[in-house]
Amino acid sequence: MAEQVTNYQCPNCGGPLHFDSATQQLKCDYCDSLFTPQEVEDYYSEANQQALSVESNNWESETGQWTEEEAANLAAYNCPSCGARLICDSHTGASSCPYCGNPTIVPMQFDGALKPRYVLPFQLEKEEAVRRLQQFYKGKPFVPKAFTETNHIEEIKGVYVPFWLYDATVDARMTYHATRSMTHREGDYSVTTTSHFQVARNGILTFEKVPADASSKMPDEYMDAVEPFDYSKLVPFQMSYLAGYMADRYDIDKDEDEKRTNERMYNSAISAMNSTVSGYSTAVPQRQDIRFISGNASYAFLPVWVLSTRWNGKPYLFVMNGQNGKMIGDLPVDNGKFLLYFLVIAAVLFAAIFGILSM
Repeated sequence: MAEQVTNYQCPNCGGPLHFDSATQQLKCDYCDSLFTPQEVEDYYSEANQQALSVESNNWESETGQWTEEEAANLAAYNCPSCGARLICDSHTGASSCPYCGNPTIVPMQFDGALKPRYVLPFQLEKEEAVRRLQQFYKGKPFVPKAFTETNHIEEIKGVYVPFWLYDATVDARMTYHATRSMTHREGDYSVTTTSHFQVARNGILTFEKVPADASSKMPDEYMDAVEPFDYSKLVPFQMSYLAGYMADRYDIDKDEDEKRTNERMYNSAISAMNSTVSGYSTAVPQRQDIRFISGNASYAFLPVWVLSTRWNGKPYLFVMNGQNGKMIGDLPVDNGKFLLYFLVIAAVLFAAIFGILSM
C-alpha cells in the first residue's frame, strides 16, 4: 500500500514549515527562514508528483474491526518526520502530526478529486482568533460571567474549507401594480386621488463568485454568517499554502450546492429589481420571470478558524473568517440574568401604564 505524504521542511535546517499569514510566505519554525509558496513548490515538486501519482483506493482497514462503510471513510499514512502511523478522515488533506507536531500534507487524499482553482490564504493568526473570541463575548448581557472569565478553549484549528464559487448571468423581467396617492382639501372635505400604474422592469444581472461551502461537516448557517470574503486576494492554488493548517476536500458536488446558490441569486435578483421601483405610494409585484442565461462554478479553499469549547457538559462551536476576523457562534444563556431583565422591563412598563391611567 502506498503511503506517500508531503511534509514541508526547511531547505536550510530541516525544520517544519508552515504558512505564515503575516508575511504570506512559508516560515521555518526553527530558523525563521522565509520562502515563497512557489519556491517551496519548486523545491518539493518531485516529492509532490510522486505523492500525487498513487492510486486512489489507498484505504487502511482491519478485517473484523472496521466495517466496510467505516473503512471507506478512513485513510492511513506515516508521518515523514517521526514515522508515526496516523489515521485520518478520507477527506482530510492537510493536518499535523499529534506526536511531533509537524504540518503534514496528504496529497493522495486529493487524488481522484478536482484540484482547487483558487486558495484564499489566511490573513489572521491563531492568537488573533482567540482575541476576537474574547471580544465576541463582550456586550452579551445574558452570557454567564463564569463562562467568559474561566472557560477555556478546548480546540482551535485553522481550516481551509472547500467552497464552490458560482458565476452567473441572470435575465430578470418583472411587472408591478403601483399606485401614487395625493391628498388635498375641498372645503370641509379631505380628498385623496389615487393613480394606478403598471410598471415594468427588465435587466441583465451578473453575479460573480457567489459562495457555497462544499463540506458537509461545516454548518451552512455558520459559513454563510462569516461572509464576506475579499476575493481580490484569491491566488492560484498551490499545495504549500496548506502547510500548518487543516484542509478538507469537497464532499458536496457543485450540482448539489447549485440549488442553494441559485435560490440565493434568484432572491438577490428580485431584491435588485424591487429597489429600482421608487416614487410610488405602493408597488406590488404582479409577475416575475427570472432566468439563468449562463453560469459556471470554480473550486476554491477559503480560510476559517474553528474554535470549540465545552460548558456544563454542552459543546459550543465558534467560527471566524480567517481573512477579516468576523466571528459567529452560539453562547450559553444565564437564565437568572434573563429572568431579572424581563422582570425589570415588566416593572417599568407596568409603572408607566399605571401612571398614564392615574392621569
